Amino acid sequence: MTNSTQGAKASSHFKKTEKHPKAVWKKRTASASRWLHIYLSMLSFIIILFFAVTGLTLNHADWFEGKEQIKKYTGKVPLKWVNAKDTTRIAKLEIVEKLKHDNNVRGDVSDFFIDDNQCTVSFKGPGYSADAFIDRHTAEYKLTDTRQGLVAVINDLHKGRDAGKKWGLMIDAASIFLTLLSITGIVMICFMKKKRFSGFVLVGVGTLIGYLVYHFLVP
Repeated sequence: MTNSTQGAKASSHFKKTEKHPKAVWKKRTASASRWLHIYLSMLSFIIILFFAVTGLTLNHADWFEGKEQIKKYTGKVPLKWVNAKDTTRIAKLEIVEKLKHDNNVRGDVSDFFIDDNQCTVSFKGPGYSADAFIDRHTAEYKLTDTRQGLVAVINDLHKGRDAGKKWGLMIDAASIFLTLLSITGIVMICFMKKKRFSGFVLVGVGTLIGYLVYHFLVP
């Protein structure tokens, strides 16, 4: 083997070695994006389905009107809880717990008003509300419980209305999942030579359609 041949092989080997780290990086990036896309899709399947379905029920609420159920209750709390002249001494926590226990009230307290004659306690939850009016002189109360059905519940969950902070975190997590799903899909397209151009064309067409619908059809 001549020195020139050995030199050519060494030069070729050096070039391959020089390119090798980049090839490994591309392969690992493509593999990681594919792995993330697949498993994020599986993990967030129910979340995506939920927000897809509730997007339809929100946009066409008249198609899914449920029957509102209204129940009325009466009862009494201990007089000392509500008749204190100093309103800061009114037993708010005890009142709330008793109303919930005695009348199967759910949801969180949204308002607790106190005036000279009565206390008004309001509870809110997804597709749900309850309002109690307590006479401060007799400690008797009247409570109205309103339940608006399953569709109203899932619509409120979609909007995060009256669903509490923990459900708000769930919505944040869903948003992050969907964002990562979109990003990993774009990254995957970048490594598909045969589909890269058509894929980005479709991304551009989808973006343009969204803009045109907004520009010409949204008042």
